[in-house]
Amino acid sequence: MLRMIAIGVLVLSVVMLSLIVFRKKLGFGWLSLFGVHLVLAALAIYVVNFSGLITQVHIPLNPATIGAVTVLGLPGVIMLIGLRIILF
Repeated sequence: MLRMIAIGVLVLSVVMLSLIVFRKKLGFGWLSLFGVHLVLAALAIYVVNFSGLITQVHIPLNPATIGAVTVLGLPGVIMLIGLRIILF
């Protein structure tokens, strides 16, 4: 029962998002921009992990960290480094 509700919410959100994208005539330009930001975020985390500048810091490449860096940009990388140093 709970699984059916979750699937229903997912389908409804996809339909509403599609309506917003195509109704506002946004096109697919935003999708390529988002893809570029995603690649740059992964590259920034990769550089931090393998540059050797900060030896104690290893930021895992997972959707949460890449999403934070995608949304926040360079301050997101700095935030993840700070969290990694302080918490672990």
